[in-house]
Amino acid sequence: MDNLTIAGKTYTSRLLVGTGKYKDFHETRAAVEASGAEIITVAIRRTNIGQNANEPNLLEVLPPSRYTLLPNTAGCYTVEDAVRTLRLARELLDGHSLVKLEVLGDPRTLYPNMVETLKAAEILIKEGFQVMVYTSDDPIVAKQLEEMGCVAVMPLASLIGSGMGILNPWNLQIIIDSAKIPVLVDAGVGTASDATIAMELGCDGVLMNTAIAAAKQPVLMASAMRKAVEAGREAYLAGRMAKKLYTASPSSPTEGTIARSDSITQSIIGKPA
Repeated sequence: MDNLTIAGKTYTSRLLVGTGKYKDFHETRAAVEASGAEIITVAIRRTNIGQNANEPNLLEVLPPSRYTLLPNTAGCYTVEDAVRTLRLARELLDGHSLVKLEVLGDPRTLYPNMVETLKAAEILIKEGFQVMVYTSDDPIVAKQLEEMGCVAVMPLASLIGSGMGILNPWNLQIIIDSAKIPVLVDAGVGTASDATIAMELGCDGVLMNTAIAAAKQPVLMASAMRKAVEAGREAYLAGRMAKKLYTASPSSPTEGTIARSDSITQSIIGKPA
């Protein structure tokens, strides 16, 4: 079976989903279930997983016994904030080490600050965290993150929450071709075709939140994204036909077809050849 393996654990789904921006926990659970995702991200600075005793707890509707939680550092703009946030997550989740690191550089675009991201990744890896890291689509930086010990690199397709889809497939292809760890597109997916394109390029998976949560029917969109990721992966494994500029090729074979000849023409229209 074509499974996804991250940090030594195997998953049947290649779609990872976030848990923010839904109207309530009931919708969150329904969308996650429809997506088929087994890894779900949790923004520690925005979602209660036990740090606020008097508030609804996400873990009551999405239990760690069923899902792999991926605490992330959404909303962090410095090394210190990111590292502190994930240390808190590890404490709240009884030593959980798989995390998603993102250090943002600009509150308007939410573009990653890669200088701070590299510093934070180095600290977290030394402390025993298994770091999946949100990054720009710079192939050199992606390779640096891999070489320092990150378990997955997660280049953006476009800006977080933009829904603009994959704006630079060429850089993504370079990252995919050179990586020896999983590459998952993170940020910018807007609809099912975006997810399919990412998978057709050879990405190992796709992570999304807003594309589902901000849809008019989030649960239905979650189902569509599940199918899109599966279709894109199958198309990648199948190997698409070569593109041929100005070279037509009929769908049906031409060998063995009846050819027009003078004798046939004569018999049909009754005129001499």
